[in-house]
Amino acid sequence: MKKFILVFGLALISYTCISVRTDLGDVTVVESTNYDTAKAAILKVMNNQEIAWNNGDLEGFMQGYWKSDSLKFYGSSGLTKGWQNTLDNYKRGYPTKAETGTLNFVINDISRIENNNFWVMGEYHLKREAGNADGVFIIIFKMINGEWKIVADMSC
Repeated sequence: MKKFILVFGLALISYTCISVRTDLGDVTVVESTNYDTAKAAILKVMNNQEIAWNNGDLEGFMQGYWKSDSLKFYGSSGLTKGWQNTLDNYKRGYPTKAETGTLNFVINDISRIENNNFWVMGEYHLKREAGNADGVFIIIFKMINGEWKIVADMSC
């Protein structure tokens, strides 16, 4: 009986891991990159997001995110799945320059999770006519097809 439970448990764990891995779909796997190189590229993505946001370009801001139905965004409204749904939420929440204002990120930590997966912990600060907004975030970056993309975002 113990052997059956052990074999069943290992099979279940293997299935779960395979299921998670296939969630990325058709992406190119690359070898682990140098930390400093990855950090610089991730910061560039986030800088480009600030520029796009501050120009009122929400689609440009979203270029930092993985354009996939598997993208996950967790915020005050709960879990949103998918790139388009996330963009639609941004458009509803920030319809004019009065709401988008000026975005500034403060990065507190960038750490490798494993291989080409990193988390970024930081703060966002919005200065705007509609009232300033400040909060914190943790985002997960992954190298996908040669580009650093946000695959998960938790902002509050």
